[in-house]
This record gives sequence, structure tokens and C-alpha cells, in this order.
Amino acid sequence: MVTIISGISTILYYAIEIYMFLIVIYALLSWLPGAANSKLGQLLTRIVEPFLAYFNFAHIGMLGFGPMLAILVLWFIQYGVIGISNFLISLVQ
Repeated sequence: MVTIISGISTILYYAIEIYMFLIVIYALLSWLPGAANSKLGQLLTRIVEPFLAYFNFAHIGMLGFGPMLAILVLWFIQYGVIGISNFLISLVQ
């Protein structure tokens, strides 16, 4: 049972890590003119934009802090998953 909990938490941890990396790439592509219209830009838009839509309020002038706030939220979720899995493992042992 410990192996299953550990495996699931590891998969979730790395899935969130990859999604944070995709958000960083998406944010960097927004600095390059025409990059959002490329195949990679369109794919990242479909993957990342639904989650980033929750953070569209984080603007100061023309500078948007949505991706940074989204990564911060994902970071808290990531370490929450680790904390919950450690708790569940301590219950099972």
C-alpha cells in the first residue's frame, strides 16, 4: 500500500512540475512576436490557457502576473500532495 501511495504522489508531483514548466514556456513565448501563432504556441495555448484564465486579474498596467501566480498556486498544490501522501503513508505503517 505504501508503494502505491508513494507512486501516485510521485506521478502527481512530476505532472505538476511539467505543467509549471509548460506555463513558463508559454509565458516566454508571449514575449516573441508571432510565436503564439506557431504550432507549439497553439498547442501550449490549448493546454495552459484554461488554467491561466483563473489568474487574469493579476495585472499591473500592461504587465501580467498571472503565470507567476499560477505557478505559485501549483507549487503549493505540489507540496500539498507530498504532505498528504506522507500523512497517508504514516497512517498505513
